[in-house]
Amino acid sequence: MATKNIMIVGVGGQGTLLTSRILGGITIQAGYDVKLSEVHGMAQRGGSVVTYVRYGESVAEPIVEEGQADVLIAFEKLEAKRYAHFLKKDGVIIVNDQKIEPITVVTGAAEYPEDVIEELSKTYKVLPVDAMSEARKLGNTKVFNTIVLGLAAQHMDFSEEDWYAVIEKTVKPKTIDINKKAFAVGYQL
Repeated sequence: MATKNIMIVGVGGQGTLLTSRILGGITIQAGYDVKLSEVHGMAQRGGSVVTYVRYGESVAEPIVEEGQADVLIAFEKLEAKRYAHFLKKDGVIIVNDQKIEPITVVTGAAEYPEDVIEELSKTYKVLPVDAMSEARKLGNTKVFNTIVLGLAAQHMDFSEEDWYAVIEKTVKPKTIDINKKAFAVGYQL
């Protein structure tokens, strides 16, 4: 199997690191060689957070090069735009339709671009999801990232049961049920 490259991008506090741990767990469980790399901007201050997950028979290095990502999981629209150039020609962007203004926009030094998802869709295969409103329906907005992961899981080679097993091992015990429900919502979209 050729090496698969997944990128998870978001803003500090959105659960990118938990999501990468779930992804790392499922690839290890499947017997692949896995390399994870996390790049934090000002994660504690709502800055950009990028995680690379590479898996296959033998993976030499953890970093995904531009134009090499099979799947780009974006928890925020502008982060999807910022990292879209990492996607392969036949890759897919799973994007949470959420707007979190970066500090440059908050301070007035920049403007948040309009129609981010529409612009990305002109060049890339984009699957948008309003994960925050789906999470509200479940009664817990913190699980929006697991909904996004559920949608992304449709583009990876692991069974739904395997995902649930890894979620059970990875999330806090008291959040297992809500995370499994959230994953199911995304997986069925």
